[in-house]
Amino acid sequence: MNKGNNKQTKMISFWRAVLEMGFIIFLFYSNLLMGEFTNSGLGNSKGLIWAVQDIFTLTNFTLAIVSSLFGYLVFDFLRNRK
Repeated sequence: MNKGNNKQTKMISFWRAVLEMGFIIFLFYSNLLMGEFTNSGLGNSKGLIWAVQDIFTLTNFTLAIVSSLFGYLVFDFLRNRK
């Protein structure tokens, strides 16, 4: 019975990590998109479709994954600190 509980705890931890990393990725991309529509960005003149294509690149995706993993690990460390 204890094994099943351990498996359930690991699944809850996994889904918590996915959810928290997803939220960090959402904030990362929303920040990039907002940056395209400031005075320094070209989003106002080139449009929304151009801005979305400009921010969804492999480089930005890699940065989003790495930064979200780092952010999750930092917050998990702080959460479990005693």
